[in-house]
Amino acid sequence: MWKKIETQLQQYPERLKVTRVLIENGLSAKGDKIYANQIEIPPVRVARVAGVDRRTVNETLNSIHNNPELRMIFEEIRPAGHSLKEIAKHLNLGVVEITPTNATAQGILSSAAVILNTADLSIRQAIVDDPELSPEPKLTFIVERKIPGELIPKLLEIHGVAKISVY
Repeated sequence: MWKKIETQLQQYPERLKVTRVLIENGLSAKGDKIYANQIEIPPVRVARVAGVDRRTVNETLNSIHNNPELRMIFEEIRPAGHSLKEIAKHLNLGVVEITPTNATAQGILSSAAVILNTADLSIRQAIVDDPELSPEPKLTFIVERKIPGELIPKLLEIHGVAKISVY
């Protein structure tokens, strides 16, 4: 998806910054408006995050609206939902973050889920960063209790896993 967006806006690096902010936050663009679900977001707020001026955001919205391929992507994109990662500690949940050697490698999620399941840990959430959009994509599991230390070597044995972080 990002390659398609990049191709369409490659002549406008500032507009690419805006589209990255939209995608990373699951913000949709409909006409000259930006939305998080049904909540309208002022262009100036997106401009600040993207490090551009408000006019650039408006020009990006026009580019999206006038391009059927981009319009199809940005009119339908939605936020992925809430994440318990930042509040897991306060809820006595465990968090394990897996950094892959290659984010497109198959089987990391399923192998890690089996290890967690075998250890009697119920998975509350699994969050996977899109390798096209994240410079260092990760797989994050939030589980019902703290991660036992003996699971770390088992998770590191999974083919394609570079690093494990436990919170």
